[in-house]
Amino acid sequence: MRILSTDAKNYLKKSITVSGWVNSRRDHGGLIFIDLRDHQGILQLVITPDTKDAFGLAETLRDEFVITATGTMRERAPELKNPNIETGDVELVVESLTLLNKSDPLPVNTHDDGPESGEDLRLKYRYLDLRRPSMQHLLKRRSDFYQYLRAYMTRNDFTEITTPILANSSPEGARDFLVPSRLHPGRFYALPQAPQQFKQLLMVGGVPRYFQIAPCFRDEDPRADRLYGDFYQLDLEMAFVDDGETIRTTMEPLIKNLVTDFAGKTLQQETIPRITFDEAMNTYGTDKPDLRYDMRLVELTDALKDTDFKVFKAPCVKAICVKGGASLSRSQIDNFTDLARKNGAGGLAYILYENNEAKSPIAKFLKPSELDAIKKETKAEDGDAVFFGADTREKVNKVLGVLRIAFADHFGLKDDSKVALCWVVDFPFYEWDENNNKLDFCHNPFSMPKGGLEALNAAKTDAEKLAISADQYDMVMNGYEICSGAVRNHSPEIMYKAFEILGYDKSEVEKRFGGMLTAFKFGAPPHAGCAFGLERIFMVLTDAKNIRDIVAFPKNGSGIDLMMDSPSMVDDIQLEESHITVIDDDTD
Repeated sequence: MRILSTDAKNYLKKSITVSGWVNSRRDHGGLIFIDLRDHQGILQLVITPDTKDAFGLAETLRDEFVITATGTMRERAPELKNPNIETGDVELVVESLTLLNKSDPLPVNTHDDGPESGEDLRLKYRYLDLRRPSMQHLLKRRSDFYQYLRAYMTRNDFTEITTPILANSSPEGARDFLVPSRLHPGRFYALPQAPQQFKQLLMVGGVPRYFQIAPCFRDEDPRADRLYGDFYQLDLEMAFVDDGETIRTTMEPLIKNLVTDFAGKTLQQETIPRITFDEAMNTYGTDKPDLRYDMRLVELTDALKDTDFKVFKAPCVKAICVKGGASLSRSQIDNFTDLARKNGAGGLAYILYENNEAKSPIAKFLKPSELDAIKKETKAEDGDAVFFGADTREKVNKVLGVLRIAFADHFGLKDDSKVALCWVVDFPFYEWDENNNKLDFCHNPFSMPKGGLEALNAAKTDAEKLAISADQYDMVMNGYEICSGAVRNHSPEIMYKAFEILGYDKSEVEKRFGGMLTAFKFGAPPHAGCAFGLERIFMVLTDAKNIRDIVAFPKNGSGIDLMMDSPSMVDDIQLEESHITVIDDDTD
């Protein structure tokens, strides 16, 4: 029997058997107390000298030994009750005790109190780290999270279908993990970055609504909100849908209920706003804005178009007003200046408003009318600070967008009890690839360009092509992209044209996407869908600061599984069977 928690009193005066780990042992001479722990909690065991065998064994027990105890449950004396644990009103008087396994001294802390072990050590001994009550709680909550998702999708007539893990290489934004074929030398499978092509083929196959909790594999660099290698997403698609709003309104109730019912948090806005990509970039400096705080980017280009100040003689001038920013010290402003420089700025101009005076190294270069315009447009008040960006519009948006987040962190504007959601819509269909000096798809070729074939045919110049929008949408939660989706391009004619604009002929398109193109020629219905990043959503809902903390067996920040020692070398015979030769990387 597992340790009893909330219903422990129902077993008073009954004989029960419990099993678990020794959380702690206290020897009081005539009595030995053991706190026994399992995934539910802690139960106090009492062993008396009257039970000679049990008492003798109890004297030898150490932390993390695995035991089974049989005895009678009794209520503790009022003065001995422990309000800090759910079973604090009862204890088990042990009649027999069995040692199931011993434990060596532990290399990591398995308790939530006391010093936390370093991350690499915790990941190396992750099976021990998982014994911590907080980790047990997270694992259970994640299981509940998955059940919540499946229940919603089933209620809304989605069919759960699994798709292949050994698939073909795809044109997503990240690198594929390749799997060599033993039976077909020189050929490779790829682990799917997403079930994109398969779920679209399900729509062609007559499935009206599909979903799965899908494993995805991407060889991207890890970061605080992105796992290395593999992650899970709620993947879904709907047939006979030709607008993104249908997907958005279908899935909104799930996310809102997860916020309020599952996580017990407050929605910043009951109605989730729709923000265009251009609006998001120009207003917040990012396509994943955190709307828990305002601090918008303020356009000053026209207001300062006649300035004599050389720094502001730029294609774009913007500013952000930081409430209470006048309290920043010189060294703190220097730190924000360094951050601006790291993101491409030449420096960071600012004005502090104190005692009804604009204090700044740049104030003497600005006309009184310009200072008045800055204060009026930014709505700056006494005690505030205004920080400027002057450069190309893209660079100004990027720099001020990064600073906006940094200022919010510094001034504690991110309330974790609240969740701000928004949809970012109308992403560019094409983008300019600076590295290769040419046009490329902004995301992937499977999105439908707004205006369809007519819009593609009408675009003659690069500027006109860059102005085409995709019927694509992301959902953002507290500054994290948690969902990406689109109305799909289900027309071979539009697919050919989209690639032709980038210089690909029909044969190349058919070589890369022959399976999908052939399927689309047999009556493909219009369809749309999206995928929600489950780790990111769960991270926000549980207030975790690092995405690795909410996964049972994550790799470290360098993409290494310290517990299983992978990636690892393999035997020559395995390489030979897979027709692979390893080339030494000579770094000398």
